[in-house]
Amino acid sequence: MKHIVIGTAGHVDHGKTLLIKTLTGTDTDRLKEEKERGISIELGFAQLKLPSGKQAGIVDVPGHERFIKNMLAGVGGIDLVLLVIAADEGVMPQTREHMDIIQLLQVKKGIVVLTKVDLVDEEWLGLVTEEVKEFLKGTVLSQAPVVPVSSVTGQGIPRLLQFIDKLVDDTEERVNTGKLRLPVDRVFSVTGFGTVVTGTLLAGRISVGDTVQIMPQGLVSRVRSVQVHGQKVEQARAGQRTAVNLTGVEVEQVKRGSVIVSPGSVKPSHRMDVRLLLLESAPKGLKNRARVRLYLGTDEILGRVRLLDRDELEPGQEVYAQLELEEQAVAGKGDRFVIRSYSPMRTIGGGAVIDANAPKHKRFRPEVLEALATKEMGTPEELIDQFLAGKQGLFTSEELVTATGLPAPDVEAGLQKLASEEQIKVIPADHKDLVVSLQVYRTWGREIRSMVENYHREYPLREGVPKEELRSRKFSFTNNKSFQYLLQALEVDGMIKIYEKTLASPDFTGELSAGHKRLIEAMVRAIHEGHFQPPSWSEIVKSHKLKEHEAQEYLQYLLRTGKLVKLGDEELYYSAERYRQARQMIVDFLKENKEISVAQTRDLLKTSRKFTLPLLESLDRERVTRRVGDNRVLIQ
Repeated sequence: MKHIVIGTAGHVDHGKTLLIKTLTGTDTDRLKEEKERGISIELGFAQLKLPSGKQAGIVDVPGHERFIKNMLAGVGGIDLVLLVIAADEGVMPQTREHMDIIQLLQVKKGIVVLTKVDLVDEEWLGLVTEEVKEFLKGTVLSQAPVVPVSSVTGQGIPRLLQFIDKLVDDTEERVNTGKLRLPVDRVFSVTGFGTVVTGTLLAGRISVGDTVQIMPQGLVSRVRSVQVHGQKVEQARAGQRTAVNLTGVEVEQVKRGSVIVSPGSVKPSHRMDVRLLLLESAPKGLKNRARVRLYLGTDEILGRVRLLDRDELEPGQEVYAQLELEEQAVAGKGDRFVIRSYSPMRTIGGGAVIDANAPKHKRFRPEVLEALATKEMGTPEELIDQFLAGKQGLFTSEELVTATGLPAPDVEAGLQKLASEEQIKVIPADHKDLVVSLQVYRTWGREIRSMVENYHREYPLREGVPKEELRSRKFSFTNNKSFQYLLQALEVDGMIKIYEKTLASPDFTGELSAGHKRLIEAMVRAIHEGHFQPPSWSEIVKSHKLKEHEAQEYLQYLLRTGKLVKLGDEELYYSAERYRQARQMIVDFLKENKEISVAQTRDLLKTSRKFTLPLLESLDRERVTRRVGDNRVLIQ
């Protein structure tokens, strides 16, 4: 079933609430003060059952100028509007301001309802109707039907319901795919259940048991129950008026203007790029850095307007600008907003969000304006390419959805096109492929290869650059797992060679110079000729007059290549051949004698206890032998 939300708009005391009561049977004025004063102060909500059987939610907004902020909190999530104008008064100041808001929010479907027709004659009704049509020229409601009704006598109500029914049928339903987004317009507590929030579900779905995040506060909660039109449901979908019972949060921690989202799906910001229109009806120009009131979703936030290409915006002009906010806001690309002057409070403009997490821009820069034009109007592949250009990072498609504000299918299509045009590098990963600009990827490859080759020249005895050293120096922005996927891609593309813990140049052979070879052979020979009681490493170093750092390089090479085997924690080493020989002699002895002592091992190898103990401990670690008391036995 289609889910549509209808909102009212219009001047105070023009009959919005009575009209909703006549249509739905629900009195949306719930506050004592509203009853006493006879005007709507807060948002009201009702359910409308249409002649076709379809259902729609209705948001009744206040008309008094003092409560415009409450009106704005309700009108942001509507799909179509009932602009209510009293036949006995016609177009009034809040009619005009509400119409400006409808225009700024681009609510393009609606019906103009002329109420209180029982109070005027036919001639007057005709004059008011003409006035209204003239008023609507050039607006989003210029083609909207004008329906005269009386909520007292019932005149015109059946016809109005038919118009609403048809308009609901013609209105496109909100998309259920994508990440959850529920702007909160009301928060209250229910005894025995705790905190309840309500709002119009703008995107995605919300189900009982879901883990959600309350932004911009960053609170995490779980959904205890969900209601739609007062009925408990397991799941609510985009377009539905929804009440959500949250666990683990207090009423005081949530406010109107908060947004319920999927955890980690949005990032609040103090700065956003926008396209901004200053209404022709604005009393004066808007200067750079002017303080304004921003109405976004259900939130009201103070901030300043940074004009990027001029010092003052004249009424009727439209520009790219930045909003610098005094509190964090949550928004998505394309979200509509309204601004009102700080004092006196008056609706002066609005527009659409281009980048909800914008960096600070320098003013009067053509390249900045060009980039904003691409962000606003670009194709998916242009937006992805713009985001990736020069970015030092590896990104999943989900991260690109958040960064560009595009739907997931558009991101996938854009990535496929960019890959086919060789504009990006797609790096295979276990679950989610990683994406980087091809230019950045190739730059990384050249820089890494250069680093590796320089490393080989500086440390010819080493296998290559330690992976972790490279990551900490150049790729600290990514986690180790993603870094490994990047290295694998670079190896496939012939830019590097990967070892267990190091990276080498693809043409690295490890071939040593003649001088290195002679020295290594001499050191190994000296240790080998010492049989099972060779000279210590410090003696070798001294005999060849090596500096400490040189000695360490040679030692690491000899151990890595297996030419030497270290015995225990002391600086005692056997040549690989002597170590194999000693191991075989001990194994042969154990096969005949079942066990061997330290003294027997010492006598067998004609060595000292200094070498015997670490040798036996080494064989224990290799699980060749096992210690039993003071002796060793062979592990079968």
